Amino acid sequence: MNYSELAPAYIRAIAPYQPGKPISELERELGITGRDAERLEEAALGLGAPARVLPVAGNAADPAHRTAAVNAVLERWGRLDALVNNTGINPAYGALVDVELDAVRKLLDTNVVAALGWVQEAHRAWLGAHGGAVVNVASVAGLRPAGGIGAYGASKAAVVQLTRQLAAELGPGVRVNAVAPAVVRTRFASALYADREADVAARYPLGRLGAPADVAGAVAFLLSPEAAWITGETLVVDGGLLATGGIDG
Repeated sequence: MNYSELAPAYIRAIAPYQPGKPISELERELGITGRDAERLEEAALGLGAPARVLPVAGNAADPAHRTAAVNAVLERWGRLDALVNNTGINPAYGALVDVELDAVRKLLDTNVVAALGWVQEAHRAWLGAHGGAVVNVASVAGLRPAGGIGAYGASKAAVVQLTRQLAAELGPGVRVNAVAPAVVRTRFASALYADREADVAARYPLGRLGAPADVAGAVAFLLSPEAAWITGETLVVDGGLLATGGIDG
């Protein structure tokens, strides 16, 4: 699992899929990745079962890191049943006609190319022979125009199509789905609601912004046996925002 501010919630949800049951009581092991080694260690300790959580620090866009992380999981536990692509950056803000193309290249390399790279690595190492499930984290910005974050939205639209294509190619052994959250209360998304959270939340039929656990539950479901006949889908987790007509910023 690629680590971010959301990852601890994802981990808690994916591991139990039994509300309230701590990870220490589960027969599930987890690998988490991210650039910040200290935060990864904190996440492992915070889950209450550090022996079952393997943090592997590195850059998701680095092929050597992807190989090392997958190999580390297989060396520790001998299997790799699920992959969650949760890496995302947004170094480009503003109208697409004005955005720096180097920033767009970096964004696409991390948000799209790296996601495919993780699937390739996991598929070669385990999933191709043994089966499993993949969940990619997209965004509602990949489904509707979103003011100021058009480049990010384009990358997430690519993730949605990547999900469909991989599902068609990798079935029946590997299921591939995605989630598309709206604004979730994290540091990464804070620029979209800082100092105006009440006004932003008022646009959502459910009256609030998302919490990491809201997305975590959707990811957990898509990885679980309950989703055994679902592949190629993008599950929108947006508090009803798209039902109001879209997200124009």
